[in-house]
Amino acid sequence: MSRTVYLNGAYLPEAEAKISIFDRGFLMADGVYEVTSVLDGKLIDFSGHCARLGRSLKELDMAAPCSDAALLEAHRELIRLNDITDGMVYLQVTRGNPGDRDFAYPAADTAPTLVMFTQSKPGLADAPAAKTGWKVISVPDQRWGRRDIKTTQLLYPSMAKMMAKAAHVDDAWLVEEGMVTEGTSNNAYIIKGNRIITRQLSHDILHGITRAAVLRFASEAQMEVEERPFTVAEAKGADEAFITSASAFVMPVVELDGVAIGAGRVGATVTRLREIYLEEMRKAAI
Repeated sequence: MSRTVYLNGAYLPEAEAKISIFDRGFLMADGVYEVTSVLDGKLIDFSGHCARLGRSLKELDMAAPCSDAALLEAHRELIRLNDITDGMVYLQVTRGNPGDRDFAYPAADTAPTLVMFTQSKPGLADAPAAKTGWKVISVPDQRWGRRDIKTTQLLYPSMAKMMAKAAHVDDAWLVEEGMVTEGTSNNAYIIKGNRIITRQLSHDILHGITRAAVLRFASEAQMEVEERPFTVAEAKGADEAFITSASAFVMPVVELDGVAIGAGRVGATVTRLREIYLEEMRKAAI
């Protein structure tokens, strides 16, 4: 069965959705995106994703395609049309089609391109990996310097994911000057004692929406949060480790570069953080 997708105000069968070859998203990766999870037919942390989208657009001097209210309406309509119970809604905004290829930004009146589609993921919150944990490897971080902008230029993260696949593990942690920045599509954390350690917000990492919620819940649960870089060696000596993302939520990490983290199995703290996150997010879903 074909999905219904959204393109510039129209709901279309996916096979009928067309974008110009001159769209700057295609030619220049001149675009930004967001992915919002859906649980029980409702959107998780939608306001956070809208706020980050607005920030990304502002940082790139790119026009917003419509209001947040219109985005919410479109998200809900796609969920309805595609009968999504658990899954994701992908949103992408590009600088649009100027009619030809040029490095310079097009005229200000060039309309942005807005694309949205759904992905059905039954049982998204019940991923078996949450009980067994991920294994990861460390690889050099060779991305551009503005990782805080959620752009569509994802070639190096894709390459790093393929390195992980070749190593028969679940993901890669990116390392710069000996310090872990983040995962290929997620924020990275270690736990030592009662402290959660994760890199502070800057241009070096994506300002994760799930990250913000999890750190808030951790503080409310009387856990100490220390925002600073950590080394690969620190991670290998940690009691527990985990990642957060919009689609994986809170996912335990039990091995790094073949070395077991803590007992080499999912720990109690990460398990509890995942439970709290899912419980609170389901309450607040819209």
